[in-house]
Amino acid sequence: MPHVTPYFCLLVLPVMSLLLIFSPIGWSYDDVSPAPGCHLHPFNVSIRSDRRGTCKGTHQVYACVGYCESSAFPSRYSVLVASNFTHNITSASQCCTISKDAKVKVRLDCPLGRHHDEIEIVTAKACRCDMCRKSRY
Repeated sequence: MPHVTPYFCLLVLPVMSLLLIFSPIGWSYDDVSPAPGCHLHPFNVSIRSDRRGTCKGTHQVYACVGYCESSAFPSRYSVLVASNFTHNITSASQCCTISKDAKVKVRLDCPLGRHHDEIEIVTAKACRCDMCRKSRY
């Protein structure tokens, strides 16, 4: 049987500790967050006809959620000159936004079966990364 010296243990112990610390046992990236990027996400919307909720209805609709690539870099010399050397950084940003939408009808049920109203709302059908526009948000 080979003889293990205390010096050998001192060398092996740190390496084994690092392996245990950085080994992905018991978790995965899937548990942390949904798929990366920009995608459809379902949620339920509740609609009421008035503050008391006389007539109400619910419907599942979709929103665009997630993230898109953005970057920042030093401005070109021509941009610096045009801005009197105040625009040092240029950024290129994209936002996760609706690229295709659709109208859906939500039925509002009223008490005692008096009547049933329908209201149209918009839901996302497809998403994409696009130029960020203040008017969309």
